[in-house]
Order: sequence, then structure tokens, then C-alpha cells
Amino acid sequence: MSEQKETALVTGASSGIGRETALKLAQKGFAVIAAARRKERLVELADQVEGITPVQVDLSQPEETEKFCGYLSELPTPVSVLVNNAGYSVRGALEDVSIGTVKRLFEVNLFALIRITQACLPAMRSQRKGIIVNLSSIVGKFTFPNSGVYAASKHALEAITDAMRLELEPLGIKVVTIRPGPIDTEFNDAATKMTGDLMARTDPDYKPIYQTAGEYTGKLFADLHIPGPDLIANLILEAVLSETPKLVYSAGPINDEFLGNRGRLDDEGFHQFMQEKFGLKDLKV
Repeated sequence: MSEQKETALVTGASSGIGRETALKLAQKGFAVIAAARRKERLVELADQVEGITPVQVDLSQPEETEKFCGYLSELPTPVSVLVNNAGYSVRGALEDVSIGTVKRLFEVNLFALIRITQACLPAMRSQRKGIIVNLSSIVGKFTFPNSGVYAASKHALEAITDAMRLELEPLGIKVVTIRPGPIDTEFNDAATKMTGDLMARTDPDYKPIYQTAGEYTGKLFADLHIPGPDLIANLILEAVLSETPKLVYSAGPINDEFLGNRGRLDDEGFHQFMQEKFGLKDLKV
């Protein structure tokens, strides 16, 4: 690495995978821009290690995202490592998720990601180097019941990432997908809070579906060891430091089973696998 530090940007850096990634990149000598909504968390993070600049931005607000992109375009040392980590989930059958909720989720999980990437690309192109790491999920390739909206945002992210990889490789820019499985962070608690009490407001038709899928989900995770965010942060660091990173990195306790079956089975076969896995095959309401 040259004496002048390379600039890395990590979104969603106030907790979980983003926080650990920002720390690891700073420890490796990068000048890290840690961006997130919760300023106090970012300041605490910046106090832990030299080289982290906290920047508060609410990516659910397009005007804040646009202002942040203006800041990025004026950096004296432009971003050469972009880690698009920010994202969250809401749950519910499609009929129970308001269109406003869907739009806000896509604003954070997809539209802000696209806009920030667009802001970083001119400098990467001019230098003919850079790496973009997009945090997808195992549900970027399928969906769990009652998780279609979140999975849809990750399906879209996968498409954008695949297209960018084809478009940018001739320009010397690497594009990497990370597909975490279940990771022990605040993500699940945040999803529960954002979702609210579905059972209190849903139509009675959906209650047996929620209850059955929820019961089988509990069984699925009951005996699993859920790893912490270091597992994924280390994969991100591996990709960033590699001269020839893999196109996709995936890790988590159920990844092999679910992604393996998604790749091995045809659509009908995988649908039946999911029905059986979540107790929905013989459910009639």
C-alpha cells in the first residue's frame, strides 16, 4: 500500500457487520469513512481506532443521501473501497406490508446503494482501480415465508451487482457479493421492532400461516450456533485485500443447506423443500 492511505467507505457502520468491517479496515491502514444514522455510535467507533471518520446520514431520506454523495465527490482522496453494507428487514405476508414500508426499505437497501455507488464510480474509473463489496444475503437467491419484501430488495441487489461486475471489470474495478446467513447482530431485533405486532393486525386467514412458519423457523434455529459479525467482516477484508477476490463469498450455519438446494433443485423441487421446511405443505386454512 502507498504512503497515502486509501479511502474506504462503509455504510451501516454503527453496528454489526458494518462496525466490525470499519474497525478491521482501519486496523489495516485504510482511511475509513464510517457512515450511518446513529451519530453517537459512530463517534464511539471512531474513538476506538485511528483512521475512522464518522459521518451521519439517514439513507432512508433521499435528500440526505444526495448531500452525502456530494461530500463523497469532493473528497481529496476518493473512495477506492466501497462496502455497501447498510440495510434492514421487515417481515410479513405481502398483504400486511404497506407500500410506504416497502418504499422506505428499498430506499435504504437498494436506491441509496445505487446512488452512493454512482458517486464513487467516476474516481474509480479514472484510476482504473477500486473494489465494490455489496452485502446481499442468502435470501438474495430465494425467500423465506413472510420475508418477501426484504428478499426482493436483495434479489434486486444481486441483479445490480451482477450487471456492474460485467460493466466494470474491463475498467479494472472489482465487484464482490457477500451472502451472509444468520449472523448474531442487532439485525433480527431491529426487524422485529420495524415489523411491529403482525399477529394483532393481520387478517385471521394469515394467523395459522404466521404461527406455523414461525414455529418451524424456531425449530430450525433452536440448536444452531449463530456466529458473530466477525465471520462476515473477515470475508469482506479478505476480498478487499485480495488481488483476485472471488465473485461471491457466503458463510453462515444454514447456507450450505438452503443455497445448496436452491442450486441443485428445479423451481418445483425447491418450492416443495421450502414448504416442508416451514410446515406449510399440508396446511389448509
